[in-house]
Amino acid sequence: MSKFSEIINQDKPVLIDFYAEWCGPCKMMSPILKEVKDSLGEAVSILKIDVDKNQALAAKYQVKGVPTLLLFKQGKQLWRQSGVVQKEDLIKIIKSNN
Repeated sequence: MSKFSEIINQDKPVLIDFYAEWCGPCKMMSPILKEVKDSLGEAVSILKIDVDKNQALAAKYQVKGVPTLLLFKQGKQLWRQSGVVQKEDLIKIIKSNN
Protein backbone atom coordinates (compact mmCIF):
# COMPACT_ATOMS: atom_id res chain seq x y z
CA MET A 1 0.00 0.00 0.00
CA SER A 2 2.83 2.44 0.79
CA LYS A 3 4.20 1.88 -2.71
CA PHE A 4 0.85 3.10 -4.06
CA SER A 5 1.04 6.32 -2.04
CA GLU A 6 4.61 6.86 -3.30
CA ILE A 7 3.36 6.48 -6.87
CA ILE A 8 0.44 8.92 -6.52
CA ASN A 9 2.63 11.49 -4.74
CA GLN A 10 4.71 12.19 -7.84
CA ASP A 11 5.03 15.72 -9.22
CA LYS A 12 3.60 14.58 -12.54
CA PRO A 13 0.04 13.34 -13.12
CA VAL A 14 -0.56 9.67 -12.37
CA LEU A 15 -3.50 7.99 -14.08
CA ILE A 16 -4.82 4.94 -12.25
CA ASP A 17 -6.96 2.43 -14.15
CA PHE A 18 -8.95 0.18 -11.81
CA TYR A 19 -9.92 -2.79 -13.98
CA ALA A 20 -10.87 -6.47 -13.90
CA GLU A 21 -9.76 -9.31 -16.19
CA TRP A 22 -13.38 -10.32 -16.86
CA CYS A 23 -14.51 -6.80 -17.82
CA GLY A 24 -15.16 -6.14 -21.53
CA PRO A 25 -14.96 -2.32 -21.39
CA CYS A 26 -11.69 -2.65 -19.40
CA LYS A 27 -10.16 -4.50 -22.34
CA MET A 28 -11.15 -1.55 -24.55
CA MET A 29 -9.24 0.82 -22.26
CA SER A 30 -5.87 -0.95 -22.64
CA PRO A 31 -5.07 0.24 -26.19
CA ILE A 32 -6.44 3.71 -25.35
CA LEU A 33 -4.12 3.97 -22.34
CA LYS A 34 -1.19 2.81 -24.48
CA GLU A 35 -1.94 5.56 -27.02
CA VAL A 36 -2.19 8.15 -24.23
CA LYS A 37 1.20 7.03 -22.87
CA ASP A 38 2.68 7.09 -26.38
CA SER A 39 1.37 10.65 -26.87
CA LEU A 40 2.37 12.07 -23.49
CA GLY A 41 5.45 9.97 -22.73
CA GLU A 42 7.15 10.91 -19.48
CA ALA A 43 4.58 13.64 -18.75
CA VAL A 44 2.30 11.02 -17.16
CA SER A 45 2.51 7.75 -15.27
CA ILE A 46 -0.18 5.16 -15.92
CA LEU A 47 -0.86 2.36 -13.48
CA LYS A 48 -3.34 -0.47 -13.96
CA ILE A 49 -4.79 -2.01 -10.80
CA ASP A 50 -6.76 -5.27 -10.85
CA VAL A 51 -9.69 -4.80 -8.45
CA ASP A 52 -9.94 -8.54 -7.79
CA LYS A 53 -6.31 -8.70 -6.63
CA ASN A 54 -6.37 -5.32 -4.83
CA GLN A 55 -9.75 -5.26 -3.12
CA ALA A 56 -8.58 -3.11 -0.19
CA LEU A 57 -7.29 -0.41 -2.52
CA ALA A 58 -10.44 -0.54 -4.65
CA ALA A 59 -12.54 -0.21 -1.48
CA LYS A 60 -10.42 2.70 -0.21
CA TYR A 61 -11.18 4.64 -3.39
CA GLN A 62 -14.79 3.45 -3.49
CA VAL A 63 -14.44 1.79 -6.88
CA LYS A 64 -17.87 0.27 -7.53
CA GLY A 65 -17.61 -0.36 -11.26
CA VAL A 66 -14.83 -1.04 -13.68
CA PRO A 67 -13.12 0.49 -15.46
CA THR A 68 -12.74 3.43 -13.07
CA LEU A 69 -10.03 5.96 -13.86
CA LEU A 70 -8.53 8.27 -11.26
CA LEU A 71 -6.00 11.03 -11.84
CA PHE A 72 -3.63 11.97 -9.03
CA LYS A 73 -0.88 14.55 -8.68
CA GLN A 74 1.17 15.05 -5.53
CA GLY A 75 -1.18 12.70 -3.69
CA LYS A 76 -4.34 14.64 -4.52
CA GLN A 77 -7.14 13.10 -6.53
CA LEU A 78 -7.87 15.60 -9.32
CA TRP A 79 -10.36 13.70 -11.47
CA ARG A 80 -12.28 10.45 -11.64
CA GLN A 81 -14.59 8.75 -14.09
CA SER A 82 -16.05 5.29 -14.55
CA GLY A 83 -16.42 3.71 -17.96
CA VAL A 84 -14.42 3.95 -21.16
CA VAL A 85 -12.81 7.36 -21.77
CA GLN A 86 -11.52 8.23 -25.23
CA LYS A 87 -7.86 9.04 -25.87
CA GLU A 88 -8.42 12.72 -26.77
CA ASP A 89 -10.50 13.31 -23.63
CA LEU A 90 -7.92 11.65 -21.40
CA ILE A 91 -5.07 13.66 -22.91
CA LYS A 92 -7.05 16.90 -22.40
CA ILE A 93 -7.79 16.01 -18.76
CA ILE A 94 -4.17 15.05 -18.02
CA LYS A 95 -2.78 18.18 -19.71
CA SER A 96 -5.21 20.46 -17.89
CA ASN A 97 -3.99 19.01 -14.57
CA ASN A 98 -0.28 19.11 -15.34
